[in-house]
Amino acid sequence: MTTYVAPVRDMRFVIEELADISAVRGLAAFEEITPDLVEAVLEEGSRLAQEVLAPLNKIGDLQGSKIVDGQVQVADGFSDAYAKFVEGGWPGMKFKPEIGGQGLPSLVAGALEEMWQSANMAFALCPMLTQGAIDAIEFHGTEEQKAVYLEKMVSGEWTGTMNLTEAQAGSDLAAVRTRAVREGDSYLITGQKVFITWGDHDVAENVVHLVLARTPEAPEGVKGISLFIVPKYLPGPDGAPGERNDVHPISVEHKLGIHASPTCVMGFGDKGGAIGYLVGDEGEGLVYMFTMMNRARLAVGMQGISIADRAYQQARQYARDRIQGSAAGHPGRVSIIHHPDVRRMLMTMKASVEAMRAVAYTTVASIDIAENTDDADTRSRHHARVDLMTPIVKGWCTELAQEVASLGVQIHGGMGYMEETGAAQHFRDARVTTIYEGTTGIQALDLVGRKTLRDGGRAQRALLEEMGEVSTELASFPDLADVKLCLDSGIDAHRRALEWLLQSGTEDVHAAGSVAFDLLMLMGTVCGGWQMVRAALVAQRRLGEDQGYGELYRTKLVTARFYLKHLMPRAQAYLQALQAGSEETMALPEEQF
Repeated sequence: MTTYVAPVRDMRFVIEELADISAVRGLAAFEEITPDLVEAVLEEGSRLAQEVLAPLNKIGDLQGSKIVDGQVQVADGFSDAYAKFVEGGWPGMKFKPEIGGQGLPSLVAGALEEMWQSANMAFALCPMLTQGAIDAIEFHGTEEQKAVYLEKMVSGEWTGTMNLTEAQAGSDLAAVRTRAVREGDSYLITGQKVFITWGDHDVAENVVHLVLARTPEAPEGVKGISLFIVPKYLPGPDGAPGERNDVHPISVEHKLGIHASPTCVMGFGDKGGAIGYLVGDEGEGLVYMFTMMNRARLAVGMQGISIADRAYQQARQYARDRIQGSAAGHPGRVSIIHHPDVRRMLMTMKASVEAMRAVAYTTVASIDIAENTDDADTRSRHHARVDLMTPIVKGWCTELAQEVASLGVQIHGGMGYMEETGAAQHFRDARVTTIYEGTTGIQALDLVGRKTLRDGGRAQRALLEEMGEVSTELASFPDLADVKLCLDSGIDAHRRALEWLLQSGTEDVHAAGSVAFDLLMLMGTVCGGWQMVRAALVAQRRLGEDQGYGELYRTKLVTARFYLKHLMPRAQAYLQALQAGSEETMALPEEQF
């Protein structure tokens, strides 16, 4: 099993050259974020990932977590690692100083999160969910709630969870049955929630649950759902955890992967009712929860990149070390990295990871601008871009992560199928990313419905216009003529898919649902190619400067060409599938399946 090495140089390249952190630095909130500060933060974050979190990854996979005396006990070393995580101030990196945060741009914090997820995805899920809970309370909580919970959660002293679904509900939150009955200034919560990530543990002194529940007079459907803060320990007058609330873990799920992350069935009110505090207005819970979910969806997309990069690093090292067979032009037996088919798989992994990273980071940079600019037009444009790209980052990056992790197993051959190498763990850990925080199908329907048909394709046309500008720029570089042809083909596929959907998506009631996945994957593929071309343009301009980056630039040119020639053609296949519509998908009667 290889050790993890954070790809700091490539992260910095994307942050500086593609995500354009200079535009983020131009905002008043981030004017002190110098290049030296970013470099120092990334280096320190990588040290935490490599030296503290990565060594626990296998231990956590083997040991998992369990319930002891009514509380979840995590794997060996996780509590100490979390203490170091909190001591370093890492939980509050992206939050405002007013609530105890460090005030870093989400762009830089996103790179840190990628490192931590790569090093130990099961561990990093805990602060990831806490961040979403912080956002929900900060945006929708009362001033009193903010005063009680935010600084404790931002510091990492307390962690947060998202309690949405129930056994009978799945993704259909309209079927939620958990009850909330008013009692004075609070509510009594009764019911069960399932799939609660880090729902209970022993690494922090309190767990703050955000819970969806119905009040007695609430109407059926999503309009009847409210959001409540339900702490594990009720805060006392001094703010410290006091009496144990009536909430506890019933069981820890036995999962395919991320074994060290305690996924709990949580029971509320077995002894009369867990005390909960209403967030905002009754009936608006799902609206508030989407504040948390949208950020979580981007974070899960980042998980896809993270686990794909970890799988790539391991496969690359194994390919360098494993001696097997002979190869043309090389005497004697060779390491398998000399075999063309292994090269094909490694290049697919490498190019995919770099494309995903660029797509995700540029999206996160738009969050920083949208939330901190004073210019209304700029704010509107970047909000629209984040809204459009969120389902793509979540859906495409996690789907591609399955392929990359699977290729990692394949490169190991038979040893990849053995747990001892670690390649299988990455494959298993990656598998959940297409499921939680909204399946790929849900992301695709969001992309088609809310993000395309609702605005008549306006946000997509703005995206296509930006891609076209890059294609025009390519015309000035004859050495990249082959790359331009491939990019233009992808842009054309995207444009034709949009036109087909706007015309046929409203004529056939099944069309949107049948082709949504194809549109999502097409757009992810084309956006990835667009970002790889942007990277190639930077590399082409900078090659003569070198300054120690010559090797990086030459590599970027090769990787971009591989992506455009070998992976971008997938866009045409997705287009053909999309244009086929729903007929064959919906043709069979139920009994013929």
